[in-house]
This record gives sequence, C-alpha cells and structure tokens, in this order.
Amino acid sequence: MASLKGLHKVKIIPNQNYKRSGPKSYVYLLNKWGFQPTKPGPYFQMKKVSQSGHHGIFHKFGGKATTHQVLAKRKHGATTGDAEAGDVTAEDQQNDSEYLCPVQIGTPPQTLNLDFDTGSSDLWVWSTLLPADVQSQGSGHTIFDPTKSSTFKEQKGSKWKISYGDSSSASGTVGLDTVSIGGLAITNQAVELATQMSDQFIQGAGDGLLGLAWGSINTVTPKPVQTPVENMITEQDIPESAELFTVNLGSWRDANEPDGGKSFYTFGYIDQATVEASGQEIAYTPIDNSQGFWMFSSTSATVNGTTVDQSGNTAIADTGTTLALVADATCEAIYNAIPGAKYDSTQQGWVFPSSTTADQLPVVTFAVGDNQFAVQKEDLGFADAGNGMVYGGIQSRGSMTFDILGDTFLKGIYAIFDQGNTRFGAVQRQEATQNTAPPPSTS
Repeated sequence: MASLKGLHKVKIIPNQNYKRSGPKSYVYLLNKWGFQPTKPGPYFQMKKVSQSGHHGIFHKFGGKATTHQVLAKRKHGATTGDAEAGDVTAEDQQNDSEYLCPVQIGTPPQTLNLDFDTGSSDLWVWSTLLPADVQSQGSGHTIFDPTKSSTFKEQKGSKWKISYGDSSSASGTVGLDTVSIGGLAITNQAVELATQMSDQFIQGAGDGLLGLAWGSINTVTPKPVQTPVENMITEQDIPESAELFTVNLGSWRDANEPDGGKSFYTFGYIDQATVEASGQEIAYTPIDNSQGFWMFSSTSATVNGTTVDQSGNTAIADTGTTLALVADATCEAIYNAIPGAKYDSTQQGWVFPSSTTADQLPVVTFAVGDNQFAVQKEDLGFADAGNGMVYGGIQSRGSMTFDILGDTFLKGIYAIFDQGNTRFGAVQRQEATQNTAPPPSTS
C-alpha cells in the first residue's frame, strides 16, 4: 500500500502549441459524442455500413457488420442536404489537448504528459509497439517503452480500442505497471499501450490520455480494467474519507505562467485554500453514474438573472470537452442577450462581435443540483472567428438529451469528483463573478 503521507497534487501544464479553433473543437465533439447537429452547418452524421461495430463514446468496439452513423462533411460550402458528402479528416478537427498533466509510468519512471479526461475511462499511451513510421511522426512525444520497465507485466489476451464516428481510432495491448500521479504510486495499474493510431491521434500534442470517468465504460476486452482512481480506492492509496479527486482549471491569464498558475488536480484530498478563497462552502449534488459519466441534475440556467427552464434536464462534467454544449433554446437565450451575436452556419456555431465589452456580456449560470454557478465572462468567447467575430464558448448539444459542461463551465468553479460518496461538488471561483473582459485574442 502506498504511503498516505504528503498531498497528491498534479499541476496542469497549458499546451503552449495549442491554437484554439471553434469549428475544429466542435467537430471533435461531434466525433467524441456522436450526436446529430440540430443547427445548419457543413458537418452532420450519416449512415454507413461497416465491419467495425458501433461507434461513439457510448459503445464499446466490437460486433459484426452493421449500419451505424459516421461524421461527414458537406462539400462546396453547403450547410444543408446530404448530397456530395465527403470524409472528415484530421485537419477538420481540433487534435491537440489544451491541458496536459505529467504522469510517471514504470520502473525507473518514464514521464508522459497525459490528457486527464473525466468523460472517458481508459489510460492509454504512445508506446514503442507502434509502427516505426508512426513513431517517426512522434517528434515532441514521450513514447513509453515497456521493455525498459522492470515492473511491467504484459496482460496476454487483453486488448483495447477507442474509435470515433469518422472511423479514426487508437488500439493496442494491455499491461500492468506502477503509475505515479502527483507522487502517489499506484501498483499493478492497467496501462493500455497503443500499437495503432490514426492521424487524429498522431497529430495530438499529448502522450496519451488518462480517463477519470467510471470504469464501466472502459474499452478493454474481454474484461474492463479498473481506472487509476478505482485502483487508488481498492489499494487504499487514498483515505476512505476522501475517495475523490478535484480539479481547478486556471483562466486564460494563468496560461502565461509556466506551470499554469492555479491549474491543478488533487487526489485523495480537497485543497482547502482554494475553497476558503471562494468564501463559500462546497455545494454537493448526487450523481448518476449508470452511463459511466459524472452526470447530475441541471434543471435550469439563468441569463442576466432571467431563468431558462430546463425541466428534467441533466448534465455531465467533462474535462475532455473544451466547450459547453447545451440545448438550442438555452443557446438562443444566451446569445440573444449579446448585441450583434448570431448563428453562423458556415462555422456551425454561435458567434458575437469581438468588440463586445464585459458590460455587454450577460451573466450566465447553470444549475448543478439546487445551486447556480456562473460561467466566467472571459470564457463566453472561445476563439477568434474572423471578420471581427468571436466563436462562443457555449454551443448547441444537437440531438443529445443532456448537457456537456466542459472547460468553458469548469473554469468558473473548483470541482470535486467524490467517487466514494457518488456525488459532485462545486464552489464558485471569485473570477467568475467579476466584470472582466474577454481576452482580445483567444487563439
């Protein structure tokens, strides 16, 4: 059992090469979540016969020949109709992660920078089992070499595969090794080694992904494996009274600091200084983990104090989603409150004038259980959209029946993912209530 001495905090490192693009981020989310857009634009889901089984984050890989939906792109700038649909390429979507965290794997430890994702449950990494031509494209990546770890144990017969709606995928084999997160060593942790990656993953900035959702959606076959947090709990690496992790995503100002400033994860404890700085108590709400996600009730939103009813609505907290995806009616209420805002079908998203001042931006809140939490005004604008416009940080969830509250929302709170008590907690960051203008350039 690992020592409980010390505090297990992981600093979040802003990816200095990350260049924000609204449409590309939205296309990535169309792939990740597999929803059908309800607003016009060049990208849509279409039916296709394939041997590769079901796609989308809700389905594990496998099965026989079937008809399933894939993401397609309308040609010649068309925003409606299915005619002349082409494939979605890696260039169409955002491949880089905005935030990365250092993780040590093996003995002696090899440090990889991973994308921590509360919307998935696989820990997978670049590995020396990848083809040579793929490894040669990995300039700037740390590639894990299992032969250089004395504690690595191959799990024969176990395989994994992550695939998205455009048929992009990463897959490989599985082994057990020591994984250290913030100084906390987890022994016999399943590590998924990539033996194949499509361009979408090759072009990414990080060295892999560490999933923090519930293990029920882990893709390892024939039997899912425990996530790092589940292993921490099983091995009693963290105290029974604090079977949780927390995340504090810094604002755009912090990205100028080498270590991301206030951005961090903690495992096994709550950073009380951050809670005290908010001047509030943590507000908890039960979560429904039946689909493997951190899902909670979110039955209303407000725009400048006016309630937008979302009766029966739920939302998930997802650090692997850059934007916030909400119902069309909620989007309309938000952007109707911003002078000059409009829906741009060519970019498949809501935009507003880059000259908009903080005073002109609305105060937008979303319910987490019985409490409302505000989006920082600086995060209402996500990226430069050209022509004097900004791509909004809140966009349409399309055909999905629940909201995805990604980084746009999470930057406004200190979030507590309490696995032991099956609940989600939040306190408002002070910056979220301040009247600060968005950055002049979000690229």
